[in-house]
Amino acid sequence: MPGLRNGFAGPEPLREDDAPVLPPVGSRNRPTGTGMAELHESIAGLLASRGQWRQAYHHLRSAVDLMSVAEAPRVPEQLRHEVNRLRKEHAEAREQSLRDSLTASYNRRYLDERLAALLAEHAGSDAGLAVALVDLDWFKQVNDNFGHLLGDRVLQRVVELLQEALPTGAFCARYGGEEFVLVLPGADPGEAVTVCEAARSRVELHSWEQMAPGLRVTVTIGLAHERGPEQSPASAEQQLISADALLYAGKQAGRNAVAYRVGDEVRLAGMAAGRRLVMGSRAVGY
Repeated sequence: MPGLRNGFAGPEPLREDDAPVLPPVGSRNRPTGTGMAELHESIAGLLASRGQWRQAYHHLRSAVDLMSVAEAPRVPEQLRHEVNRLRKEHAEAREQSLRDSLTASYNRRYLDERLAALLAEHAGSDAGLAVALVDLDWFKQVNDNFGHLLGDRVLQRVVELLQEALPTGAFCARYGGEEFVLVLPGADPGEAVTVCEAARSRVELHSWEQMAPGLRVTVTIGLAHERGPEQSPASAEQQLISADALLYAGKQAGRNAVAYRVGDEVRLAGMAAGRRLVMGSRAVGY
């Protein structure tokens, strides 16, 4: 099972303005309003963010020339369209860089940056933050028995089912292989359990036989909840370690279950609640 064996090291959190935009030219003496010079500067910044430095330079030179004109000419509609097109392409490229190419869920890069930001936002507050690590049960057998192409379709459908009824602000990210993470900001422990158990049930009850006769898919979920403000806040790595330990407990208890903690006690949600829990070494001291 992939995941924590590779650690939680990730890139620094990205900002919406993380593209390398060139500084405004002549900003102190620039007239107010949106004219030709401003549009040339916008184009230069967008081109620079894509590494097209020569074209960006020419647009900056055009902006400088226009700064010296006493009465700036009217902005051509074609230039406005060009700026809008470049802005749209830049936004689309950034969004694609944060998505998993197979499942269209968010990728590990987005998970790292967003989870770290959410934990910082929730530090010392009463707002809840739940992190659930989801693993497909016996997924290797799906690939071995039905082929990798169908296995890819299963992953895509599982993501759709996981995301089907997520609360506002929550998201799903691919953690690696057949593992996914649900991040539930603002959720209290009871609500988080309800959301995860509903997701587990949707996967179990889905009509997988329509995809391939004999196919059955279930998931096991380890659900960790951020500590309260009276305790030191957990890091992103600690949250995922806790979720991984609970996932392991759910696997040991027979899979197809949601494992979570209440105080010092580990429990299983829903129909799995009556099963016997076997706490292995991975779940000790998390």
